[in-house]
Amino acid sequence: MADNLDSVFPPAIFLMGPTAAGKTDLALALSERLPCDLISVDSALVYRGLDIGSAKPDAQTLARYPHQLIDICDPAEPYSAAQFRRDALAAMAKSAAAGRIPLLVGGTMLYFKALMEGLAEMPAADAKTRAEISALAAEQGWPAVHAALAAVDPQSAERIHPNHSQRVSRALEVYRLSGVTMTEWQARQSTQVLPYKVYQFAIAPPDRSILHARIEQRLRQMFAAGFIDEVAGLKARADLHADLPSIRAVGYRQVWEYLEGEYDEAAAFERALIATRQLAKRQLTWLRGWEDLIWLNSGETTEFQLNKVLEHFGAAVNQ
Repeated sequence: MADNLDSVFPPAIFLMGPTAAGKTDLALALSERLPCDLISVDSALVYRGLDIGSAKPDAQTLARYPHQLIDICDPAEPYSAAQFRRDALAAMAKSAAAGRIPLLVGGTMLYFKALMEGLAEMPAADAKTRAEISALAAEQGWPAVHAALAAVDPQSAERIHPNHSQRVSRALEVYRLSGVTMTEWQARQSTQVLPYKVYQFAIAPPDRSILHARIEQRLRQMFAAGFIDEVAGLKARADLHADLPSIRAVGYRQVWEYLEGEYDEAAAFERALIATRQLAKRQLTWLRGWEDLIWLNSGETTEFQLNKVLEHFGAAVNQ
């Protein structure tokens, strides 16, 4: 069946990579050479008002290179992988129907996985249960919540790091709501074929120290551009709080805590830097286990990267 995908399914491009690797620049260059529609795959860019700290393309760039799934959600509203899959499929279908190529670009690997494999129909979020879990964390700490998860779903507990509080909370919430572990829900999941011939690329520097330097440089630019003021504006809203997914985004969480008086600005920068490097490490771990992936070197010129993508895109380019 794989040999017939070009004729049966329309083409799509996935452009993945760790944060600060150069995905956006390459995506913009690709859209100059191919009839692409850009679709963001980023759990922070969906939120309006999360601009500087999310490295969102500026208004001028977005006007010239429109992106789907940017600024579609208020930061007071949680946005899930299931919602992303629904919205991305709709955007891809519209693009393909117009004879264009969906180009999905971003670093939220869970979203890419959800798009490729589908998602189990787990229970919807429940505010009361989530509040109970948050209260347990406040009283005993997140390691205690992780231990509670391990007692009922050891497989999920082994898979989810204790510091990843949002995922720990969700896994425990699913069990408390349904009496069925997240592991079991995922085992019941039936693979849903994505109706596209997908060309998958990942861009990253060859050396992690180079990526770390890029991350630090970009974070310094964010702070210089008014990142703290941006978070202060969000914090001034009565409907936003530290437990929302939007505020828990890397960088935003650390600056929010600084504004709460938990530490000084220098510590906020350092904590945000560490969190961003940890995010990049998790992204690279996902990508190393990804099948059918073509790697691109961030150290090469954009033109070189572009030509490599076009070379592998092959038949789809010549249609």
